[in-house]
Amino acid sequence: MGSPRVVVIGAGFGGLGVAHALREAGVTDVTVLERAPEVGGVWRDNTYPGAACDVPTPLYSWSWAPNPDWGRRYGTQPEILAYLRRTADEAGLIDLVRTGVEVKAAEYDESRRRWRVTTGDGETIEADVVVSAVGQLSNPVVPDIPGAATFAGPAFHSAHWRPDVDLTGKRVAVVGTGASAIQLVPGIVDRVAGLTVFQRSAPYVVPKPDQAYGPRHHQLFRRRPWTQQLERRTVFWLSEQLNAALGGDSWLSTPLTTLLRGAWRLKLRRQVRDPALRRRLVPDYPIGCKRLLFSNDWYPALDRDHVDVVTDRVTGIEPGGLRTADRRLHEADVIIWGTGFAATEFLAGVEVRGAGGTDLHEVWADGARAHLGLTVPGFPNLFCVYGPNTNLGGSSIIGMMEAQAGWIAQVVRRVADGGARRVAVRAEVADAWDREMQSRLSRSAWAGCDSWYRDGTRITTNWPGLVQEYVERTAVVDWSELEEIG
Repeated sequence: MGSPRVVVIGAGFGGLGVAHALREAGVTDVTVLERAPEVGGVWRDNTYPGAACDVPTPLYSWSWAPNPDWGRRYGTQPEILAYLRRTADEAGLIDLVRTGVEVKAAEYDESRRRWRVTTGDGETIEADVVVSAVGQLSNPVVPDIPGAATFAGPAFHSAHWRPDVDLTGKRVAVVGTGASAIQLVPGIVDRVAGLTVFQRSAPYVVPKPDQAYGPRHHQLFRRRPWTQQLERRTVFWLSEQLNAALGGDSWLSTPLTTLLRGAWRLKLRRQVRDPALRRRLVPDYPIGCKRLLFSNDWYPALDRDHVDVVTDRVTGIEPGGLRTADRRLHEADVIIWGTGFAATEFLAGVEVRGAGGTDLHEVWADGARAHLGLTVPGFPNLFCVYGPNTNLGGSSIIGMMEAQAGWIAQVVRRVADGGARRVAVRAEVADAWDREMQSRLSRSAWAGCDSWYRDGTRITTNWPGLVQEYVERTAVVDWSELEEIG
């Protein structure tokens, strides 16, 4: 059939990585649709002060585009975004992207045996293959709290940072203590007159082994690229141990989690003077239930005279501030929501219908699932990147997404060569995969945790094993697992 027409939804690391893999496989008719004005995904959207990666940059980068000039071991948002855009441009991927195009629906047309992708402005695009690369962290969550519309000042989510709002001398309320909050609170604490942090549950925060990369580092990486590759492999090995330990699937689990807990406790004791505040900052769940956080300035930021940590539930919002369950009004001029993302709502906002008009969101009514996190029975030539059960408790998600991109490229290449036309996973194979995922996850540290990993009774986001296992299981497409659909 020649080169099939492929539409990729999303132009972050996942979508651009798929476009690169397809180009490398000789697939030339690729269009990437991005709803924002520019590419970049989460690194375009999250511009709050202190935004940075919690995975070392030698690993949090494309394997096919090493960067010897990182400024720090843990890259900052501007630097990561610049790397993504520069690298994608040099690889010719930017030319494939149409920005400002929001996908509203994707429907499989059985008469034409193609997908019809409908955009927000009513345009219809036909495609042989559709790849969703919208990610798990693209739709911010703001809790529905009574009175929110009455607040007199600015209120915004950390992923929709407002640089026009001057926080200098203001009383600021930050709701949430997750990965974004532990970066933005230290980033604004010196500017504000008062800072109130509302905490539902305390995170485990351990030291961040960050360092600046100076001229000698850059010179070494450029002259001897193997040194940067060695660092990448070392970080990968360490992150694999962390993944295994946090998932409870390793003989290292007990000693490593004990070590991490000790590092957390020592950090808390040394950096927070007030015993009462320390008690409020002790998590009430086992380590691993929520993402382990890395920071050197979170606890010192909270241990400031003009900072208050509130653990009572927010019950209402009034023009002058937030009221908690103890009936106290916490006055604020600005509210910043650090309340995370709808991680379990895969493809939210996009209507997807497969063969026979089957609604994907109805199929996923009790929790999303996909074979290898990639393909769903009855949805031919529809594939997901960073799909169900492919998230990580540690390590770099880019490694998972590269594996997914390689698998998709193999399938599309076979479609192009005429060895297949419209394929999806067999129902029995998908069911077996899902049983395996839920069985393994039920024995992991995430089982029984009240966290964003979970959707009802199912854990729909996280991968239960090592990245290396996933890479090996997706390295070569097992064609017996797929079937052709008319």
